[in-house]
Amino acid sequence: MAAPILSYEGLGLVQGSGWLFRELDIYVGARDRLALIGRNGAGKTTLLKLLAGRIDPDEGKRTIVPGTHVVMLEQEPDFSGFATLMDFAVAGTDGPSEHEVAAIADQLGIDMAREAASASGGERRRAAIARALAQNPDVLLLDEPTNHLDLAAIDWLESWLSRFAGAFVAISHDRTFLTRLTRQTLWLDRGSIRRKEIGFGGFDEWTEAVFAEEARAAQKLDSKLRLEAHWLERGVTARRKRNQGRLEKLKEMRATRAAMIGGPGVAKLGLANDDVRSKSVIVAENISKAFSATPLDANGKGNAQRTIIKDFTFRVQRGDRIGIVGANGAGKSTLLKLLTGEIEPDSGSVTLAPTLDGIVIDQQRSLLSPDKRVRDILADGGDWVEVRGVKKHVQGYLKDFLFDPGVAETSVGALSGGERSRLLLAREFARESNLLVLDEPTNDLDLETLDLLQEVIADYQGTVLLVSHDRDFLDRTVTVTLGLDGSGKVDIVAGGYADWEAKRSKPVAAKSKAASASPAPPPPPQQRKKLSYKDQRDYDLLPGRIEEIDAEMAGIEAELSDGHLFTRDNAKFMALTEKLEMLRTEKATAEDRWLELAEEVEGLG
Repeated sequence: MAAPILSYEGLGLVQGSGWLFRELDIYVGARDRLALIGRNGAGKTTLLKLLAGRIDPDEGKRTIVPGTHVVMLEQEPDFSGFATLMDFAVAGTDGPSEHEVAAIADQLGIDMAREAASASGGERRRAAIARALAQNPDVLLLDEPTNHLDLAAIDWLESWLSRFAGAFVAISHDRTFLTRLTRQTLWLDRGSIRRKEIGFGGFDEWTEAVFAEEARAAQKLDSKLRLEAHWLERGVTARRKRNQGRLEKLKEMRATRAAMIGGPGVAKLGLANDDVRSKSVIVAENISKAFSATPLDANGKGNAQRTIIKDFTFRVQRGDRIGIVGANGAGKSTLLKLLTGEIEPDSGSVTLAPTLDGIVIDQQRSLLSPDKRVRDILADGGDWVEVRGVKKHVQGYLKDFLFDPGVAETSVGALSGGERSRLLLAREFARESNLLVLDEPTNDLDLETLDLLQEVIADYQGTVLLVSHDRDFLDRTVTVTLGLDGSGKVDIVAGGYADWEAKRSKPVAAKSKAASASPAPPPPPQQRKKLSYKDQRDYDLLPGRIEEIDAEMAGIEAELSDGHLFTRDNAKFMALTEKLEMLRTEKATAEDRWLELAEEVEGLG
């Protein structure tokens, strides 16, 4: 291992009446790509500020290689006092030159002459990124770098970081971003920190193993408190099994929707079906919408019109999960407002089912009164909350949203930002509704809350309209993606973000070449009608073998749980440990093989 260029030894910080964390040892190597993971309130942002040297610890020694330039991209930079975005970007003794900032800003597509006071969240985020990257850092500390960015800007940032010669530590709720870029993980958990030389893609498996070990230790110690802490943190295994079932259901819904969309001719036939019509909750027919693209003249008229939506026809079916994606300014919010009847189209019509009863969830957590208790928000101060017509005890309902039941008496002002977002979700999801509208719901949510939101949406009985830049969240949630390219055209794709991206990336050159070539009769289909004898046998027998491996592993783990085995019979302890590792490897191989065959069986129909 190369020597670290930035480290802390015995790091401790007091927050409020106690220690936020203590005795942390943390280091950053010259080429590390670190994901910093932890629940909201764990202290991730505070830890970044300590690493950056912006705040002083109560304990610990910070060591940095002389000449190492550390730059932090804050989640919410302060733009007050700056006339333009460029003024903000070059401020301070360590600020970069205008030339350096402009070179980055041009690639990000941001006008740095824009007034800071009136700039949007996306423009401010781009300006902050341009300032950070233009400083030529050796270590980049990134706090939610993709917040307020559209998909094009996220792609650009990912590309830049993949070429970056230094090290970075990133806090992010964007699973795709972390999976693509990170190679090491720091897990801040209940006041301690763990490091593993795996990227975020291996985080779930790692945490599952850690929690399983904790559960075994808790059983051995007969500690109900530890078991409760294990449940509260994640409940990884049970949640993963439930989510696998939900993903299978989502695949089925996407397949059904794909058959309805089909090609243009198929779509028209499908829309003529009486059953399809009866299930429609929103019908948009040939709608168009344009806005003035230039300032109004003296008569109050714009000199040019920019088309946002053009000749768009679509039926939202009862139970659909619709994702709306596109670059900032492409018209996502406009399309959402058209479909919900908030604004009228310039031409065409939008018809909403008379029984439609919707709720809108956006970033409204600031509207929650800080003086009220959690119990007041959910149950008007009582013990029971009515959840879509069914009474639940407020403390039990809080557990459903990953709260410790004791938080019922806590004031809203004492909650972290992420906890307030979770409380808002709990309040809104309790209401009776059959239409759920979510506009960028994933901002400021931690990964556990994103998992929870995914589950709640999957279990929701009504229709969902969702605007998001979170690619992984869209892939796990929606049945149909409406993709806007900014020209007024709206692509309709059965599936999530990955399906829309795949459709967009089909090479135009290949299409042109195919069009110019003389038509040839299609080759006869070569698809196999069934699995080979060996594949079919593996498909049939592997589930039983996996169960046998699980039982054998459980027996070995029970023997290893004897705390005296290592000293009493070291040879047996080592043999059992080796056998357990071999079984884990065999199980992983068997599961991969069976999943591969299951996908093939699905393809064969």
